[in-house]
Amino acid sequence: MSDTTILVDKRAGYRVITLNRPDRLNAFNEDMHLALRAALEDAEKDEGCRALMITGAGRGFCTGQDLNDRLAKPGEQVVLGGTLEQFYNPLVRKLRALPFPVVAAVNGVAAGAGCNIALACDIVIAARSASFIQSFARVGLVPDSGGTWILPRLVGEARARGLALLAEPLPAEKAESWGLIWKAVDDAALMSEAEKLCVHFAAAPTQGLALIKRALNASATNSFDAQLDLERDSQRAASQTPDYAEGVRAFMEKRKPNFTGRKK
Repeated sequence: MSDTTILVDKRAGYRVITLNRPDRLNAFNEDMHLALRAALEDAEKDEGCRALMITGAGRGFCTGQDLNDRLAKPGEQVVLGGTLEQFYNPLVRKLRALPFPVVAAVNGVAAGAGCNIALACDIVIAARSASFIQSFARVGLVPDSGGTWILPRLVGEARARGLALLAEPLPAEKAESWGLIWKAVDDAALMSEAEKLCVHFAAAPTQGLALIKRALNASATNSFDAQLDLERDSQRAASQTPDYAEGVRAFMEKRKPNFTGRKK
């Protein structure tokens, strides 16, 4: 329904979730947090959902927290740590842990927590007119939703500090050249390119992709030896899936594999 804060389009093998507060550049209020959480949990429970796309309605992707939802009355003080603990931290953890790829189709400005929510997805594809802004310093806040962890790992220490401390917009094409995102595309091609990725993932070996996500997430904190052990264990698990057996058969028979995404 068009009057909801989240729109969910169920397609063959994947879902498209649209943040739908275009009048507020899709900034988060509590209702949108709760609706998005429910949509992600529902997608995770659906065995037929093998990929997810997140995009924004209107001219923006997401500008993070709706500050109108957090305005202090005269003499009052708003303490934001609880909002992170209740909403933003669980959200980015969920995106990283979902057992299938998540594509962020950034159609416009992605600012504040909206920027870091996009960067928490597995593949970020952006319209050339889009920009990424760590806007927190503009209002005296600290990058959250994983921003201080994600940024140095994507673009390096110097660029991460510049983005966080200066709070300047980073255009999509420069974000691509810096390695912040996967790809910048013409505005008119954004959705079709993002859909192609989701169609690809919906026909891919889902359990293997889930294990790849898990291994890449762990690599940030594992020692080299621990990561080797994780690769061994992950490869053992992957080799026992029906899709691995199908992939080998298809290779030997010189045909396209028919992956089902099933665990057993």
